[in-house]
Amino acid sequence: MQKRIKRVLSRARYAAMGAAVGAGIGGLVGRNAASTGGALGAIVGATIGEKRVTVDSFIDDVKEKRAERDELVAEE
Repeated sequence: MQKRIKRVLSRARYAAMGAAVGAGIGGLVGRNAASTGGALGAIVGATIGEKRVTVDSFIDDVKEKRAERDELVAEE
């Protein structure tokens, strides 16, 4: 459950940042472009947020396995 909540919050955070950046850039062109830019930025941000969490969890798993391996080697 904790991993799911972490993934959802990461996705939401990056989606919000992406929407802000997209709307800001689109706002330089016009009002309709700001709306479109915000929507596209949110999609890109959510995708990045999803990928980042999965990569972070993969790295944590590798570190954990490495620590276990090092303990086994130290015992020998």
